[in-house]
Formats: sequence, structure tokens, C-alpha cells
Amino acid sequence: MQKKLFIFDMDGTLVNSSLTIANAINYVRQNLGFEPMDKAYILSRVNDHSINPAQVFYHAKVFDKSHEKWFSEYYSKNHKRELVLYEGIKPLLLALKAKGYTLAVATNAYRISTLESLRYLEIEPLFDAIVCADDVNQAKPHADMLIKILEDLGISTKESLFVGDGSRDKMASDKAKIDYIMVDWGFSEHEDAIRTVEELKTHLLTY
Repeated sequence: MQKKLFIFDMDGTLVNSSLTIANAINYVRQNLGFEPMDKAYILSRVNDHSINPAQVFYHAKVFDKSHEKWFSEYYSKNHKRELVLYEGIKPLLLALKAKGYTLAVATNAYRISTLESLRYLEIEPLFDAIVCADDVNQAKPHADMLIKILEDLGISTKESLFVGDGSRDKMASDKAKIDYIMVDWGFSEHEDAIRTVEELKTHLLTY
């Protein structure tokens, strides 16, 4: 029997990065010469799969290297004072590792800022694979990240489950044919989502 794999989204699922994301986007906008956006509006659109985020946030057709540079620059300077793990996340990950589960991260964040965040929060060593937006051709809602994780770890879709907090995550999971759990303590609200980390822990340990 293959080892079971739990893949986690990062922002809004593991990490409360709402302040940093909103501020980093506004930092990029500032460098582009645009006025800042309302933080609540930014967070309401972050997981909206129906928009082109480059267009909405930066008035561009696609993200370019300058967007990545400035976004990562803000992250590097401010993650230590703005990022926190959601309560109970580290004990959850430790419990899963103790049971022998394989853990991974699939995030639309850039690799530089992702690794800085996970290292600062002292959970990076708990993951067997970390795949970011700039590691694949197409980020979520496409399935590229999830497929890469499965291929890199040699684990089948039937032994895998993805945990996320938004429609982009759900769509990627469906395309990869991986079971999915929606959580509801991040940037989105979903009627049938799991509401607490403790509830998620119970579910995963009996999966």
C-alpha cells in the first residue's frame, strides 16, 4: 500500500497571510504608479478564478518579472512581522507526520516568498514537496502543481487528498482527479467547508 499524501494550499489554509498579500499587491501597484486598493477588496478577489488577477491588480495582461520582483521584495522585508500560522496548524502537521503521512504544499505564491515564509514559520522541513506558481507552466486553477507533486513523489491520485480554501484549489483538484477538502478560515467563505483546524485534524487522521 502506498503512503497517503496530503497536499495543502498555503495562503488562507496554512498561513494567515492576508495582511502581507494585500500590502504586497499594493506595493507592486505603488511601484507601477497606481493608487492602493482597499485591502478587503483585494482579499475578496484573490481566490476568484473568474478574473485575470494581473489585469485586476496591475492592469496588465499577464504577470511579469517586475511584478514578481516587487511582490517578493515586500514579502522578504515584512513577512517576519505580518505572517502567522493559523492556530493549530503546526500541531496538525506534526500529528500527520507522526502517523507517517507524506505532506506537500501547492501554492500560487512565488517560490522565493514561499520558502521564506515556511522557513520563518518553522514548518518547511515537514513537507516532502513544495511546488509554487513559478515551478510550473500554469498555476491553479490548472492541475499542473498537483500533477508535478504526484509525479515527483511517486504517489497515485487515489492515495492523495488536497486541502484548500478557494475555488481555484477545488478546480485544480478536480482536474487532477484528487479528493478535495475545503476549509473556511482563510480568505473565502463556503457553506459546506470545514470550519476549524481541529475538525480538519480529525478528518485527516481517519482518512
